[in-house]
Amino acid sequence: MRPIGLEEAQRIIHENVDPLEPMQVPLKDGLGRVVAADVAARVDSPSVDASLKDGFAVRAADLAEADPDRPRALELVGTSTAGGQVQARLESGQTVRVMTGAPLPPQADAVVPMEEVEQENSVIRFSHSAPSGQDILPRGNDVARNQKVAAAGDRVTPGLLGLLAAAGHSHLNIFRPPQVAIISTGDEVVAPGMPLPTGKLYASNLTTLDAWCHALVFKSRCSIVGDSASDTTRSIENVISWADAVVTCGGAWGSERDRVARALEALNWQQLFYGVRMRPGKGAAFGQLNNKPVFMLPGGPSANLTAFLQLVLPGLQQMAGYQQKGLPQVIAKLELDVMSRHEDWSQFIFGKLKSHANGYRFEPLKSFSRLQSMARADALAVIPEGQTNEQAGSQIRVQILTR
Repeated sequence: MRPIGLEEAQRIIHENVDPLEPMQVPLKDGLGRVVAADVAARVDSPSVDASLKDGFAVRAADLAEADPDRPRALELVGTSTAGGQVQARLESGQTVRVMTGAPLPPQADAVVPMEEVEQENSVIRFSHSAPSGQDILPRGNDVARNQKVAAAGDRVTPGLLGLLAAAGHSHLNIFRPPQVAIISTGDEVVAPGMPLPTGKLYASNLTTLDAWCHALVFKSRCSIVGDSASDTTRSIENVISWADAVVTCGGAWGSERDRVARALEALNWQQLFYGVRMRPGKGAAFGQLNNKPVFMLPGGPSANLTAFLQLVLPGLQQMAGYQQKGLPQVIAKLELDVMSRHEDWSQFIFGKLKSHANGYRFEPLKSFSRLQSMARADALAVIPEGQTNEQAGSQIRVQILTR
């Protein structure tokens, strides 16, 4: 099967992955998730007109003619504190001492800060007028009852959780985040923390993809299997009932020891593409098993991560209800010449993104070490199909890796 273009591969994934069903969770468990339905406020916040300062609640009309030469004296008739009950109606010629956040008595329409008055027992003298509304937080100013405070597709942030709490909500409907099974294959792969025999290597791909799932607040299970078709088949069978999506690392391209494709064929998966015109990452495949998406990724570290970011990440985000999928992107000025080996392939280059007064600059990292370049990179530059060379100083599309 001939490799297909990156955009076609992404389209196929988009058309064959659906958002998971909504679920209700306590607010604290919604962080990082995606809102499944519009949310309206149940209450006004604040629930009363409240004071923004420690001072005195007044009727603005009582101070209309107050000035330093002719201060206006009002009778102090009570105190209002935050969380307290609203006092009786404020009559002309009266004032109430209020604390920050305290409810204003009816008919009070201004607050004068404490430092601007003189007090003598129960007489308060005001030397300046106070416009109506001064230092008052009106009822419903932060949130008004029935106001939409979250929309379907919104990503839940700490600030949004605070707003939802203020709006009277303790729970939230979110799209269920996907449960992702990550399977690393190869006789040479060893789990981190185990002894490392000669000729073996630790499962860095597994660790990297698992970390991405955790960063996205997705659940993940990781396993390692050797180059055995039967073991690979059994491993996939063991996780497919739990997983919403399966991601395999290694065993994906052209070798007699590449067992993953054969294992999936034995399980009667529906292959939708095999091979993508992208470098690194060409040896990626996608299909469905038991109506669940399965992503088969190559084993080379840079190919594995690039294929994950361009293909798997958008698919998992779609399952979680994301409106904007993939990595965030900016346009940056290129600091060094870069080139693609093939005009009809997409090329990705790891590098550093620098912020300047007039925009961004991208510095490609020399590939002296695949893992070290990946670890140091905070961005991926994209040379799309149809282009082979990008000169230093040109503008280039860059995907941001750091979150």
